Amino acid sequence: MCAEVPAHVSEGASKSGPTLNSVSKLAVGIPTTGRPDTLRRTIELVRNQSRPPDKIVIAPISENDVSGLDRDIPNLEIVFGPAGLSRQRNTILRRTKGLDILTFFDDDFFPCNDYLAVTEKFFQEHPNAIVMTGKVIADGVNGPGLKEEEAEMLLATHQNNHGQEESLIKPKYNGYGCNMSIHLRSLTCQEITFDENLPQYSWLEDLDYSRQLAPFGDILYFAGAQGVHLGEKKGRQAGIKLGYSQVANVIYLVRKGTCKRSLALRIMGGNIAMNIARSLAPEPHIDRAGRLRGNLKAFVDTLCGRVDPRNIEHM
Repeated sequence: MCAEVPAHVSEGASKSGPTLNSVSKLAVGIPTTGRPDTLRRTIELVRNQSRPPDKIVIAPISENDVSGLDRDIPNLEIVFGPAGLSRQRNTILRRTKGLDILTFFDDDFFPCNDYLAVTEKFFQEHPNAIVMTGKVIADGVNGPGLKEEEAEMLLATHQNNHGQEESLIKPKYNGYGCNMSIHLRSLTCQEITFDENLPQYSWLEDLDYSRQLAPFGDILYFAGAQGVHLGEKKGRQAGIKLGYSQVANVIYLVRKGTCKRSLALRIMGGNIAMNIARSLAPEPHIDRAGRLRGNLKAFVDTLCGRVDPRNIEHM
């Protein structure tokens, strides 16, 4: 997962996908780990959508991840699999083949009640779109995280005050994994999956997946699909591992060809600079020292020719 990066129009690709019918099949996929209470509320918001999903697929790692969840929810499927966000997303992809639209939500993303309705309409009106990412009203990942009560208040405010800006559509370089919808029908002949060489938290897996899809359709931001990302810290990656990923994953994607060098330098340089600047007076919710150690270890591994995103599995 990554923060949003600058808009970019894909070059030189042929982008034509099948038009969706007025009635389409839409699924919601939620990879989850370590947040059963928040997950239950997210599922409730998904079930209460003005356009309910035809299928909900949850990809947990253990029974504890779905503790207390009602297993009798209609159209709900729980599929256990190996740990790692990319692996969990691929589990969901395998269970949604044959459908039209797949919307990925993080387990701590609270969507507005018309999110799925406007998403379905969006893909019907934009048949060349292959990825759509919505508007994050507030993102707790950039701070200490938002409480459920705060998120609920923000949702209520935005649902009662729709504005003209909600019609905004613009090209994006990549979708943002906390709320990212895929036009599955465009992938009928494609076997494109999330890269499982990006393990555990799989930092930048959404960027990599989006750029793999870019030759087959447009990647667009749509302000009409809205929600709040709590950015819960529970279940997140250790500081040293994330710090290593901030360097190793970027280098890996540049070599793979799914991240431009100029963008890679901005992403990597920005994170390293922030880790250095805040290491002496870190935020209470961020392990800046750990991240900086991870950054340095990744640079040493790069110089020694052994840098690899999978190295975090042995830290």
